[in-house]
This record gives sequence, C-alpha cells and structure tokens, in this order.
Amino acid sequence: MLLPPFQLHEPTTVAEAVALRQLHPESDFLAGGTDLLPNYKWQLNTRPHVIGLHKVDELRAISPTKIGALATLKQMNMDGALWQEVPVVAQTAGLIASPLIRNSGTLGGNLMLENRCFFFNQSYVWRESIDFCLKAGGTACHVVPQETKCYATFSADLPGPLIALGATFELAGPSGTRRVPAVEFYKNDGIDRHAKRPDELLTFVHLPPTASQYRASYQKLRQRESWDFPELGIAVALKMKGETVEDLQIVANALECAPKLLRDIGSGLRGKKLTDAAIDEAAAAVETQVRPVKNTNLSPSYRKRMARVFTKRALLEARAGGPRRA
Repeated sequence: MLLPPFQLHEPTTVAEAVALRQLHPESDFLAGGTDLLPNYKWQLNTRPHVIGLHKVDELRAISPTKIGALATLKQMNMDGALWQEVPVVAQTAGLIASPLIRNSGTLGGNLMLENRCFFFNQSYVWRESIDFCLKAGGTACHVVPQETKCYATFSADLPGPLIALGATFELAGPSGTRRVPAVEFYKNDGIDRHAKRPDELLTFVHLPPTASQYRASYQKLRQRESWDFPELGIAVALKMKGETVEDLQIVANALECAPKLLRDIGSGLRGKKLTDAAIDEAAAAVETQVRPVKNTNLSPSYRKRMARVFTKRALLEARAGGPRRA
C-alpha cells in the first residue's frame, strides 16, 4: 500500500515545530512513524502536511526523572539508569511491539498512540462497506451504537506505569510550556482522547524523584508476545514501610477508552500487610471495576476475567521487588 501525498516539514527545534503547527493546522506530528504511517496507508484521517520531528535532538534525552518524547523504545529498554531507578519503565518499553518497531518507535509516539477498534483499523473499502464509524468521519459508533462517543480501545502500554508512578507530561505550545499529570491527561473517549491541545506538542515526561522508591510492575496480555497491541495491561506501583503498604497505585490499561487509575483499591490496602489473601482480594476488585467492550480480538468476558489474573501477577512481582534486567 502506498502513502498518500503530503508535504513534509522538518523543524530542528521545538519552537520551530510549534510554529509550523500554527502555520499548518491541518497537520500531524511524526516521530517514529510506526503507527501514523501505517494509518495513512489505510487512509485513516490523513493530513496534507506532516511535521517530522526526527531532527529535534533536544527531545532525545533520557534520565530517570526526565525522558524526551523522541527517545526510542529500544533506547529506553537498554538504558542502565532507567533499569536502576525506575525499572518498570525500561521493562515496559521492551514489551511493546517487536524489536524492529522498537528501533523506531518513540516514547511520545506510544503515549499518543491512536485508540484501536475492529471498525476503525480496516481498509477504506471495508470501512466504506459498513458505513464509516465516528472515529473515521461517520455518524455512529458501531461498538456501542450511538452518535456521541467513540468506544475505540486505548492501546498504548507506557501510560499505565507512568500514571502509577505519578509522572507528568510536558506540552509545548504557542503560549509556552505547561505540565499535565499523567493521570489527568487521558479522556475516556476514543476520539477526544487527551488533554493536549491541537496546537501543542508533547515534549517530555517527568518522573518525580520519589518514583525510585516504588516497586512497580507492568503485566500485559496479548495474543502474540512479540508483536500485538495489548488486550489488557495492569500496572502497579507499591511503596512499603516495613511489612505494611504505605502507598499502592493500580492502573488498568487497554480495557477501556483510557487508562483507569483504581484509587479505592490501592487506598484500601494502605497500612495493611500485602498478604496473598490481600492480593487475591485486590485482584478480584479490579475484575469487578473494569468494563471492556467487544472491539478487540479477545472477548470482553475473557479480558475481564484475565484482569484478575494479571493484577495478581503484577502485585506478586511488585511485592518481590519489581522487574529485573535479564
């Protein structure tokens, strides 16, 4: 399949990229291109202008407290400082897609990944044959038939652990920069997906210094371990004081239109020992609270049941100290 025609712009600074977006509002930012360019080939919401970010070197920085949006998934997975201070971030980057895609795919690209759905991620002819859905210029959602909300499933991995660790996202726009807590960034809608304004660029992820005090884990279900998007993901961040839980954050990911921070489950375990029974109870509560719908390969009922299983795995790994570099 061929790419549609578009004009490529190549800024060398964040300020120049933002200015180009103002000049060409009908444009997309391009990082690694592992999601955007395949979508263009499928004629999914194409734009006449593309702003390539590959020359904006200031966005490639990696440290345990600040990661640039152009850092590749491979670079994150191979970074020794990340493995030392926030190993779940390095681990999760290495679980995304395939080695070839991780060579090009970026942090920013994963955070801004399009939500996915049976009725959206298809060829133009296929989509036209059943009438276009809300996410592709149609008038109704085919998953949950109505005319106001898109139910495409959130399919990025890194937001889960970043939300659990208390990260913030830095955005650059015409008025300067601002930061949005990761937990507030995503919206529960497959089209109106996030808090980034159309004229803004996601530039950095900031992790608090306290992130290194947490034992964290990310557990992911997918059909093919070396390729597929997640059918569900569970991220946990655990802080212990002696034998008791001082803080626990649990995020259910890739089950609904946005990551879901399950505040009450985590807060209910504070001050208690993280026994096997407590883990079983928390995992059962996660299963109760998630609401997957039928728009991925695995059934909603199976994904819902597996939320319990993967929560238990994540909590057990976090209790044992978190992931370790192979």
